[in-house]
Amino acid sequence: MIYTVTLNPALDYFMRYDQVEIGGVNRTSNTLVSAGGKGILESRMLTLLGVPNIALGFIGGFSGQAIIDDLTQDGVVSEFTPIHGQTRINVKVKKQDEETSYDALGPDITEEEIQHFLVKFGRLKPSDSIVFAGNIPQVLGEDFYATLIQKVKAAGAEFAIDVDGQKLLKTLADRPLVIKPNKAELAEIFAENFESYEEIIPYGEKLLVMGAQNVIVSMGAEGALLFTKQGNYYAPVVKGTLKNSIGAGDSTVAGFIAEYSQSQDPVKAFKQGVACGTAKAFSSDMPTREFVNEIFNKIEIKEI
Repeated sequence: MIYTVTLNPALDYFMRYDQVEIGGVNRTSNTLVSAGGKGILESRMLTLLGVPNIALGFIGGFSGQAIIDDLTQDGVVSEFTPIHGQTRINVKVKKQDEETSYDALGPDITEEEIQHFLVKFGRLKPSDSIVFAGNIPQVLGEDFYATLIQKVKAAGAEFAIDVDGQKLLKTLADRPLVIKPNKAELAEIFAENFESYEEIIPYGEKLLVMGAQNVIVSMGAEGALLFTKQGNYYAPVVKGTLKNSIGAGDSTVAGFIAEYSQSQDPVKAFKQGVACGTAKAFSSDMPTREFVNEIFNKIEIKEI
């Protein structure tokens, strides 16, 4: 089974404006409320692809119930740990081609609620794959992912992780199945400035040496790179209209995991991941399965 872990989920409120006047009254031209949080978005994409998965995390309050209802409507299976605190609500404002996020802090989580989650998480099997994604609520402490990763290793299972910067580097010794820094995150990790994708190659290979089994580097309009022990690969960008870039990276990870769990082929998984991420960026919310397939057929993978 594939499990996604979202420790700090959110109810995302998308608002579109033609113009925004600071200090004035602004009336939206379009709104959308959707279940958010990186792992949750990955579960939504995995389910869209027909891959069985279970979403884990902490959920509470009316916003948490709205997330559960939204996921249930999409056919996503969840086993969230209920909390007394209120799941956060994030506001995403889009004005023409600009997107701005206003993200709330995570809720309070009691020690009893944490222990309930850990008991549930401790039932892993060797055949399971776990996807860790997103930030950690302050109350859990910065080492909470490390605690969960050790439970994954003890069970003989595999994990993928999608977190920022130095937090990502700390997980590499435990050999994550796949990591996916974007170009800006990779530049920050290594204190470098990349002018071309060729300049990224030594650093993608370095992440393999440090322990990652597969590395995807997303580069926005410049495409994406895959680094494996067998070789390096490049996927040029597919042209289209950007509608909502939020969740595109999460969808890329989900697409990779979906295919890799079946074929164990990282190149095929990369193509599926790029298709999912691109289709998500070209859709207001989640794309259709047919649209993902349409994008998949346009993607070319080149060995470099």
